[in-house]
Amino acid sequence: MNFRQLEVLKTLLATGSTIATAKSMGLSQSGVSRLLQQLESDLSLTLFARDKGRLIPTPEASILARDAEHILLGLNRFSGLAEDLRSGAAGPEVVRIGLPSSMWEEFAPAMLVEYAKDYPTVRIETFFETTTAITRLVEQQVIDFGFLRYEGEIGQGIDMEPVASGVSVCVIPESHPLAALAEITPRDLRNIPLILIGRQRPTRMLLDQTFKRAAVKQNVKIETHTNSSACAYVAHGLGIAIISSFYANLYRRLPVVQRPFTPVSKQEFGLAKPAGMPLSLAAQALVDALKRQIDLSQKI
Repeated sequence: MNFRQLEVLKTLLATGSTIATAKSMGLSQSGVSRLLQQLESDLSLTLFARDKGRLIPTPEASILARDAEHILLGLNRFSGLAEDLRSGAAGPEVVRIGLPSSMWEEFAPAMLVEYAKDYPTVRIETFFETTTAITRLVEQQVIDFGFLRYEGEIGQGIDMEPVASGVSVCVIPESHPLAALAEITPRDLRNIPLILIGRQRPTRMLLDQTFKRAAVKQNVKIETHTNSSACAYVAHGLGIAIISSFYANLYRRLPVVQRPFTPVSKQEFGLAKPAGMPLSLAAQALVDALKRQIDLSQKI
């Protein structure tokens, strides 16, 4: 038994003829008769008496038609709900995302403005944290997914999808003499005030080792923990920052320039979600919006 058979029963009772039913349902008259016969066979009931080409509903047909109406209404509601889920009109009440702290100022708002056009009823909860904290939030399933930098091994409870990369660059005030160089080495930064990020983090320790190998003592003017603040400090002439080009590209509106820092160091970024847990359509749509915003932010 299927819903088309129930539609035939309901429509036949309303129209009284196979011709009218066929026209209403967009079927042939033989198609209507076939569906009716299949329904009667499935139910082992005679639903219509045949009298000189006329179909006369039995009492059983009238009783079953009432339930058929309820079932068909339920199916219509079910189909409508599925359509609402696809369009974002219905679905999870909230989607939770973890992002690095440096992405709150311009990146996240631009991403959410686009997303809200298609999913206006979904509430977003944003967590701006370090890579370590975002990893923990994903593992604990507090958030649906997070964007983070690879910093060592990823736990078994997390699925990672690479989505972006960057290289180390020096962010320099536009008017600074070092802006004239094509690339910057540790020796070029001797005695230059530096703005450095993430003391004791893997990327910072690698940078410290690079200066040590070059026999250059760092002149650390400011320690900070967000790339956004580092770029802002550079824009105000407080020093030179060494960060990933991925983050530097988010702040090109500032009066600063980027120059490659050598030796070259590459950074990888990815999307993390709980392993084996499919995303809702609303969450996947936010993933897609994030990827599009990444592409826009990294275009030169």
